[in-house]
Amino acid sequence: MKILVIGPSWVGDMVMAQTLFMCLRSQYPECEIDVLAPEWSRPILERMPEVRQTLSFPLGHGVLDIASRRRIGLQLKNQYDRAFLLPNSFKSALTPFFAAIPVRTGWKGEMRYGLLNDLRKLDKDRYPLMIERFMALAYEPNATLPTPYPKPHLEIDGQAREQALAEFELVLDRPVLALCPGAEFGQAKKWPANYYAKVADQLIRQGWQVWIFGSKADHATGEQIKDELIPGIREEVYNLAGQTQLAQAIDLLSCADAVVSNDSGLMHVAAALNRPLVAVYGSTSPKFTPPLSDQVEIVRLGLECSPCFERTCRFGHYDCLRKLRPNRVITALSRLVVISVDLQESSN
Repeated sequence: MKILVIGPSWVGDMVMAQTLFMCLRSQYPECEIDVLAPEWSRPILERMPEVRQTLSFPLGHGVLDIASRRRIGLQLKNQYDRAFLLPNSFKSALTPFFAAIPVRTGWKGEMRYGLLNDLRKLDKDRYPLMIERFMALAYEPNATLPTPYPKPHLEIDGQAREQALAEFELVLDRPVLALCPGAEFGQAKKWPANYYAKVADQLIRQGWQVWIFGSKADHATGEQIKDELIPGIREEVYNLAGQTQLAQAIDLLSCADAVVSNDSGLMHVAAALNRPLVAVYGSTSPKFTPPLSDQVEIVRLGLECSPCFERTCRFGHYDCLRKLRPNRVITALSRLVVISVDLQESSN
């Protein structure tokens, strides 16, 4: 069976999509899975052994362009037996429809009658987790999903990792704390930079080094974290945000002895690399998209106004993050790795 998966448009969702690929391979051991997805996702998909190849989708997120979707669909005609759609949008259903793939499976979503011929109606109570909604597409409607659920697992090429270490002149002579202070969704998911700095300060004083990861938009936050630290401590922080390609970020994250991250795509990457991970939640909820790993501590306050799932705080105070003090994260780290907790930090 040849399967085409229409992939999602966000890093974290693409990582979680591996649960569907695993279920498809379990259901159809000889199947071949190709994924049609944005080009940026290639480094993620190339690290998933279930995926045969990545087909680059040239249209940006939110672009309709029916003519291009038809052209791509016609190019794919007669190549696949089934299609699985992870986005719920109307436009995502056009390409497999134009490709005339015999069975096209997806959730009801946005006006997709006729475009999908295996149209599922989502019971959110039955499948509250995003990975459950992905996995369920591999089985008959309303199926009870097999447990335990598969966890995403990205495979790292040792040679590529060594090349990344060499390019950025990084040395693994001390344990590595990776910080991921960004979040594409918005400010309401970003723990304060000065709080990240306090975590960095404590671990550097205990012999660690700190690597900061993120996009170009996160580079300034990385510099802010460094600026919060005193000379002699600051020099042990390497701001890689905006400096690495995604492939390099994945390979370098695999070197981390511990990770502290907002609820972001890199959080899911760290979990899929099975790195000891402290995940900080503010406006969002781990009840929908938790990091899937055996070494995770989730830290959140659970205020009355959260989760709001807003990009910015409607009240302007960001209390769900501002009141989540650094000692909570440091204590959570101490449950994952061997570090000492500064008692003076308990008041911060």
